[in-house]
Amino acid sequence: MELANKNIVIVGLGRTGLAAARFLHHRGARVLVTDRAGEKELGDAVAALRQLGVRVEMGSHHTASFQKADLIMVSPGVAHTIEPIAQANARGIPVVGEVELASAFIKEPIIAVTGTNGKTTTTALLGQMLKNSGIKAFVGGNIGNPLIEYVSKEQKAQIVVAEISSFQLDTIVTFRPKVSVLLNITADHLDRYPDFEAYADSKMRIFKNQQAEDLAILNGLDQLIRTKIKHVRCRRLFFPCLEAGEQGAILNGKKIILNLNEFEKTDSKIQNRLSLDISKMHLRGRHNIENACAASLAALASGATLEGIQKTLDHFKGLAHRLELVATINAAQYYNDSKATNVDGVLRALECFSQPILLLMGGRDKGGNFKVLQDSIRKHAKELIVMGEAAESIRSALGQQTLTKVASSMQEAVTTAFQDADPQDVVLLSPGCASFDWYANYAERGDDFRRAVEKIKKKADEKTQ
Repeated sequence: MELANKNIVIVGLGRTGLAAARFLHHRGARVLVTDRAGEKELGDAVAALRQLGVRVEMGSHHTASFQKADLIMVSPGVAHTIEPIAQANARGIPVVGEVELASAFIKEPIIAVTGTNGKTTTTALLGQMLKNSGIKAFVGGNIGNPLIEYVSKEQKAQIVVAEISSFQLDTIVTFRPKVSVLLNITADHLDRYPDFEAYADSKMRIFKNQQAEDLAILNGLDQLIRTKIKHVRCRRLFFPCLEAGEQGAILNGKKIILNLNEFEKTDSKIQNRLSLDISKMHLRGRHNIENACAASLAALASGATLEGIQKTLDHFKGLAHRLELVATINAAQYYNDSKATNVDGVLRALECFSQPILLLMGGRDKGGNFKVLQDSIRKHAKELIVMGEAAESIRSALGQQTLTKVASSMQEAVTTAFQDADPQDVVLLSPGCASFDWYANYAERGDDFRRAVEKIKKKADEKTQ
């Protein structure tokens, strides 16, 4: 991809936009970064770009700037359908995302992981499996380390493992992973896509450029995925169940059985029906066992050893804000699942516990159907505490299933749960919504929950001393 002397507009000045601007500038491009936020919100990033000599437009997007571009790069948080981009695209100006840009300069094999839920955990698991097998892997993408940083820092890895969101897939052109992993497709981001079908089609774009010698790892329990894979041209492995003639991974009690029929790796062959022990896994929930199946298949296909994979399964502790145990207060456990930003994420979290649950939900509605949770709420939740912009929508959909209360802040929600919890109960933050009504992101929301819990724990501990 020739960049020197090209007029390139970057839309969105987050971490990805800043990294891309630096990379393009050093490649000789004439870079303009545009963001609707003001200089106060963008902070040090603006100063850093100006120091490089990169132009910045803040407060709004100027159509004229877009129409003068030779190339437009869209950051993941910006919809590629906004009017200035749509107009530029209509004039024939190429529009790509950071993943497309970075992949043009990545020579190493790429393993791409997508799905509605479980992407980050699976990506982290997979990266650790490779590392524990002696394979140098870069782990990035939507997980927090933009792929463009790997390129710009000229890092050297044997394999690149990338979490890829639907937003990033919307703007690929030639992006071609050696291995693609599709974990699941359930309703999400319906505030950004016209309907569920459009969102599902976006996820399927991960296979767009794969060829016969590439590999797709697919959730065999997801019937929507099965109906959509007829156009997938590459080899396929399935998890966590197989139909007649299929290869992949199946669950059998406390083991993952790898039924691979001499499936060829890059350097050797995997024996048929090898198994992995999951009895020591720290991750809660069947969905995380499915994630482990997918990661194990991708790791094996990329040269990992069974020993490296098993070591990872035994010792991987999980990630922050994903069913993270924060504290135990008066024998009740408090879990931070702030990353559950859609209805399916809440369902998965509720199914992880046999104890009564006091569930904290709410935030900014992404178009999810909260009524899908009715049976699970009735079965698992002794109390529902709702907050944020979606509080009334959630209460209307679920308030008849269990005792429901409304909180005006995270501290109030946690305090209410503390007052109502009995020993052995679970207090679970699993919002089912985006965080953008009160917080910058799900991590900030999870940190606020943690602080609220720790404040109450400190007071409870003082009383017992």
